[in-house]
Amino acid sequence: MPGFGDIVQKAFYLGVGLASYAGEKAGGKISELRSQVQKLADEMVARGEMNTDEARRFVEDMMKQAQQQPTSDASPQKTPPSEPRRIEILEEDEEPTQKEAPASENVDKLRQQVLEMQEELKRLQRDK
Repeated sequence: MPGFGDIVQKAFYLGVGLASYAGEKAGGKISELRSQVQKLADEMVARGEMNTDEARRFVEDMMKQAQQQPTSDASPQKTPPSEPRRIEILEEDEEPTQKEAPASENVDKLRQQVLEMQEELKRLQRDK
Protein backbone atom coordinates (compact mmCIF):
# COMPACT_ATOMS: atom_id res chain seq x y z
CA MET A 1 0.00 0.00 0.00
CA PRO A 2 1.55 3.31 -1.01
CA GLY A 3 2.18 5.79 1.75
CA PHE A 4 0.79 9.29 2.01
CA GLY A 5 4.12 10.72 0.81
CA ASP A 6 3.91 8.67 -2.40
CA ILE A 7 0.40 9.94 -3.11
CA VAL A 8 1.45 13.55 -2.54
CA GLN A 9 4.49 13.06 -4.76
CA LYS A 10 2.40 11.55 -7.56
CA ALA A 11 -0.16 14.36 -7.27
CA PHE A 12 2.65 16.90 -7.49
CA TYR A 13 4.12 15.23 -10.58
CA LEU A 14 0.66 15.11 -12.16
CA GLY A 15 0.24 18.85 -11.55
CA VAL A 16 3.67 19.62 -13.00
CA GLY A 17 2.91 17.45 -16.03
CA LEU A 18 -0.44 19.13 -16.62
CA ALA A 19 1.10 22.60 -16.30
CA SER A 20 3.87 21.66 -18.73
CA TYR A 21 1.36 20.26 -21.23
CA ALA A 22 -0.84 23.37 -20.99
CA GLY A 23 2.22 25.57 -21.54
CA GLU A 24 3.22 23.61 -24.63
CA LYS A 25 -0.32 23.86 -26.06
CA ALA A 26 -0.49 27.61 -25.39
CA GLY A 27 2.94 28.11 -26.95
CA GLY A 28 1.84 26.18 -30.02
CA LYS A 29 -1.27 28.33 -30.43
CA ILE A 30 0.76 31.54 -30.05
CA SER A 31 3.34 30.40 -32.61
CA GLU A 32 0.54 29.37 -35.00
CA LEU A 33 -1.08 32.79 -34.61
CA ARG A 34 2.30 34.50 -35.14
CA SER A 35 2.90 32.59 -38.36
CA GLN A 36 -0.57 33.50 -39.67
CA VAL A 37 -0.12 37.17 -38.80
CA GLN A 38 3.40 37.18 -40.30
CA LYS A 39 2.10 35.58 -43.50
CA LEU A 40 -0.63 38.19 -43.75
CA ALA A 41 1.85 41.01 -43.16
CA ASP A 42 4.20 39.57 -45.80
CA GLU A 43 1.37 39.43 -48.32
CA MET A 44 0.43 43.03 -47.59
CA VAL A 45 4.07 44.13 -48.03
CA ALA A 46 4.25 42.23 -51.33
CA ARG A 47 1.12 44.04 -52.53
CA GLY A 48 2.53 47.41 -51.44
CA GLU A 49 -0.21 48.01 -48.89
CA MET A 50 2.35 48.53 -46.10
CA ASN A 51 6.09 48.81 -45.80
CA THR A 52 8.35 46.44 -43.85
CA ASP A 53 8.47 48.64 -40.74
CA GLU A 54 4.68 48.85 -40.63
CA ALA A 55 4.46 45.08 -41.11
CA ARG A 56 6.90 44.46 -38.27
CA ARG A 57 4.95 46.77 -35.94
CA PHE A 58 1.68 45.14 -37.03
CA VAL A 59 2.97 41.67 -36.14
CA GLU A 60 4.38 42.87 -32.80
CA ASP A 61 1.15 44.66 -31.87
CA MET A 62 -1.01 41.66 -32.73
CA MET A 63 1.21 39.35 -30.69
CA LYS A 64 1.20 41.73 -27.72
CA GLN A 65 -2.60 41.82 -27.83
CA ALA A 66 -2.81 38.03 -28.00
CA GLN A 67 -0.39 37.55 -25.11
CA GLN A 68 -1.68 40.29 -22.82
CA GLN A 69 -5.29 39.16 -22.62
CA PRO A 70 -4.75 35.70 -21.09
CA THR A 71 -2.34 37.00 -18.44
CA SER A 72 -4.69 39.71 -17.23
CA ASP A 73 -7.65 37.32 -16.99
CA ALA A 74 -5.69 34.44 -15.50
CA SER A 75 -4.34 36.40 -12.52
CA PRO A 76 -6.45 35.86 -9.44
CA GLN A 77 -8.14 38.85 -7.90
CA LYS A 78 -6.29 39.53 -4.63
CA THR A 79 -8.47 42.25 -3.15
CA PRO A 80 -12.25 42.19 -3.07
CA PRO A 81 -13.97 44.91 -5.07
CA SER A 82 -14.59 48.13 -3.17
CA GLU A 83 -18.24 48.23 -4.20
CA PRO A 84 -20.80 45.65 -5.29
CA ARG A 85 -20.96 44.61 -8.92
CA ARG A 86 -23.34 46.78 -10.91
CA ILE A 87 -26.26 45.10 -12.64
CA GLU A 88 -27.77 46.61 -15.77
CA ILE A 89 -31.47 46.29 -16.41
CA LEU A 90 -32.04 46.17 -20.16
CA GLU A 91 -35.12 46.65 -22.20
CA GLU A 92 -35.92 43.91 -24.70
CA ASP A 93 -34.44 45.80 -27.66
CA GLU A 94 -31.24 46.90 -25.91
CA GLU A 95 -27.89 45.15 -26.32
CA PRO A 96 -25.71 44.56 -23.27
CA THR A 97 -22.54 46.63 -22.99
CA GLN A 98 -19.35 44.74 -22.37
CA LYS A 99 -16.34 46.51 -20.96
CA GLU A 100 -13.90 43.70 -21.65
CA ALA A 101 -14.38 40.38 -23.42
CA PRO A 102 -12.82 37.20 -22.00
CA ALA A 103 -9.41 36.24 -23.35
CA SER A 104 -10.71 33.35 -25.43
CA GLU A 105 -13.15 35.68 -27.20
CA ASN A 106 -10.33 38.15 -27.93
CA VAL A 107 -8.16 35.40 -29.41
CA ASP A 108 -11.13 34.17 -31.45
CA LYS A 109 -11.77 37.72 -32.67
CA LEU A 110 -8.12 38.10 -33.69
CA ARG A 111 -8.20 34.78 -35.52
CA GLN A 112 -11.41 35.82 -37.27
CA GLN A 113 -9.82 39.13 -38.28
CA VAL A 114 -6.79 37.32 -39.68
CA LEU A 115 -9.02 34.91 -41.63
CA GLU A 116 -11.10 37.79 -42.98
CA MET A 117 -7.96 39.63 -44.09
CA GLN A 118 -6.66 36.48 -45.77
CA GLU A 119 -9.95 36.08 -47.63
CA GLU A 120 -9.83 39.74 -48.69
CA LEU A 121 -6.29 39.26 -50.00
CA LYS A 122 -7.35 36.16 -51.93
CA ARG A 123 -10.31 38.07 -53.39
CA LEU A 124 -8.06 40.98 -54.38
CA GLN A 125 -5.59 38.59 -56.00
CA ARG A 126 -8.39 36.96 -58.01
CA ASP A 127 -9.72 40.35 -59.13
CA LYS A 128 -6.28 41.41 -60.29
